Amino acid sequence: MSEISKTEGNDDKLDYKKILPVFVIILIDLLGLTLIIPLLPLYAASFGGSAFTIGILGAAYPIMQFFGAPILGRLSDRYGRRPILIISQIGTFIGFLILGISNTLWLLFLSRIIDGISGGNIATAQAVIADTTNEKTRTQGLGLIGVAFGLGFIIGPIIAFVTLAASNNNYALVAYVASAFSLTSILLTYFWLEESHPVENRNKGNKRIAVGLRSMLTALGKPNIGILLALMFFQQFAFGGYEQMLSLFTLNRLGMNASNNSAYFVFIGVIVVAVQGYYVGRWSRKFGDRWMIILGIALLAFGLTFSALTPKQAAPWYSQNAVLEELSLENSEEAISADDVKISLPDESSKGWAGIVWLLAATVPAAIGGGILQPTLNSKLTKTVKPEEVGGVLGLSSAFYSAANAFSPLMMGFVFEQFGSSYPFLIGGAVLFVLWFISRKKILKDNSV
Repeated sequence: MSEISKTEGNDDKLDYKKILPVFVIILIDLLGLTLIIPLLPLYAASFGGSAFTIGILGAAYPIMQFFGAPILGRLSDRYGRRPILIISQIGTFIGFLILGISNTLWLLFLSRIIDGISGGNIATAQAVIADTTNEKTRTQGLGLIGVAFGLGFIIGPIIAFVTLAASNNNYALVAYVASAFSLTSILLTYFWLEESHPVENRNKGNKRIAVGLRSMLTALGKPNIGILLALMFFQQFAFGGYEQMLSLFTLNRLGMNASNNSAYFVFIGVIVVAVQGYYVGRWSRKFGDRWMIILGIALLAFGLTFSALTPKQAAPWYSQNAVLEELSLENSEEAISADDVKISLPDESSKGWAGIVWLLAATVPAAIGGGILQPTLNSKLTKTVKPEEVGGVLGLSSAFYSAANAFSPLMMGFVFEQFGSSYPFLIGGAVLFVLWFISRKKILKDNSV
């Protein structure tokens, strides 16, 4: 059943005044996250972590979030969005502080576990936006979270790049800078964000979307909701593997270090901002959510497959000794050799631009497809439930999203280690091509009951 619009009239313009506070808060919060994303796998590699170990590290956060996010979503329905958002942000802040003091792999794991347990930031922010939009503007509103991600992927890696350059590649300092952004987001939420879920709308209605594994399996059995949740899981399984393995892939294939990867993530962020800040809203109103979901899956499938075929040619500026020296800075030992790093590094016999250019070209459809899918799937989901169930259904969506992010790095890290750096992306592309065929038949047309 389609959700009745919360706003009267047929206004199809987004109220930016209501969206601005949560947008700014999430952007500041995401700056902390995007500071560490490009270098976290390299951080672990500096302590001798293999691709599979790094995959487990990547899974630690979403595994914890898998259990925490649905509960936080339900709590936000019951107690309001603002207090739950603050709680999740405090967990992120503590996690970044522990990351900064880490000098062993287990501390890296602890930092991600603490962050993950309280990791309901994005799901709660999505609920705030759903509270303040109607059916015509919801996709655009949720897309602004993607814009925040995109801006974060532009500004965060730039800050990381500058911090690394100024500190002689000190990874710990980047973590402390991330914690400062996290603290800022807590203060902004406390002093600026207004509650979007009024008391009279809490605990309303007899039916609730429950949380837990049983409720997730039950939700999969509901035709309108189940297919969208399944798509959320499998598209993120593919894209999550791409995200988690990307820094290791570029290190192995092109010899790109933390600074190089930070610059690369800026490129990705520019594309995501352009798509979600401008095209998502326009395409949603013109073509509908169903069309966008099918397009996003196709583009992401092509981008991942194309990325997997990147030629193994070190970048023109690559120096194996320089990369090893950078990784040694984070290691407790005096120095490390190529044999100590569990990720194979390219040699210097063949350098050039072919690999870089190929990967950048493949990134364009991958970033466009990835930028389209999550906000559009969540928008479609919120239009299938009652207003009082929005927080719960977004919590379920976040749980499926987190489950994919937990399973994907474990499998992709194992595949990377056992079969080579191309195979995680090839598997992701194959999964997405299957999803493309299924989605064309299973997703109901927009406004269908």
